[in-house]
Amino acid sequence: MKKSLTIVKVGGNIIDDDAKLKIFLSDFAAIKGLKILVHGGGKLATQLANDLQIPQQMIDGRRITDEATLKIVTMVYAGWINKNIVANLNALNNPSIGLTGADGNCILAHKRKHDQIDFGYVGDIDGVNTLVFTQLLDQGLSIVVAPITQDQEGQLLNTNADTIAQEIAKALSATYDVSLIYSFEKKGVLKDINNENSVINKLDHDTYQSLKNQSLIFAGMIPKLDNAFAAVAAGVNRVVIGEGISLAALIEGTNGTTIS
Repeated sequence: MKKSLTIVKVGGNIIDDDAKLKIFLSDFAAIKGLKILVHGGGKLATQLANDLQIPQQMIDGRRITDEATLKIVTMVYAGWINKNIVANLNALNNPSIGLTGADGNCILAHKRKHDQIDFGYVGDIDGVNTLVFTQLLDQGLSIVVAPITQDQEGQLLNTNADTIAQEIAKALSATYDVSLIYSFEKKGVLKDINNENSVINKLDHDTYQSLKNQSLIFAGMIPKLDNAFAAVAAGVNRVVIGEGISLAALIEGTNGTTIS
C-alpha cells in the first residue's frame, strides 16, 4: 500500500498576512503523513522592487522577469519567505527543510519561449527529480518549495508555483497516494464570482468544459483548474481548491471544490 502524501500550494493572501500564515502553518503541521508545501511570493517582491525603483511588468497575471527582477524574486522567495516558513514549521515540531528547484537538481526547467511575448527569466518545467523528494520525505522531513528553478546551465528561472505543485504531485503519484491542495483567497470554484457562497463542491472535467465554454468560470481560475485536471489525469488521487485559512477543512474535504 502506498504511503499518503499531501502537497499544499499556499497563496499570496496567506503569505502576506502574518496572522493568517500562523494559523495556516499550524494546520499544515497537524496534517498526518508525508507532506510538501509549495509557496509563491505574495506582494513582498513587488514591494521590494518598488522600493529599489525597479519597474515591474505583468501580463495576464504573470510577472515579466528581467535580470534585476530575477535577483529580487530569488532573494524574496528562496530567502525570506522560504526560510520564515521553515523556521515556523520547525517551531511547531514539524521538522522541515526548504528547497528551490536548483537544489539537488530537483526541478529542471527551460526559459519560456513565446512567439509574441518575452517573459524574460521565466521557467517552464521539464522534469522533477523524484529521488531528492523521496529521500527527504523518507527521513521524516516536510519539504517547503520556493518557486525558483534552473536550466542545468547555471541559469535560475522564476516559475509559477501552481505549476510546480502540479508537476511535483504528478511525478510523485507513482510512489505515493497523493492529494494536492490549492489554497487561495476564494472558498472554492464559484458558480457566481459575485457570490462567495456559490461554491461548486465537486467538479468533473465535462462539467468544467461546459462551464468554461459558457464563460461561467472566472478567467483567473482557468490556469489553476487546468493544472488540477492535468494532475488528476496523471494519477494524482484528488485535488481540492479552496480558502487557505480553512486548510484543515480542505484536507478533510468538507470545504472547497474537489476535482475528479
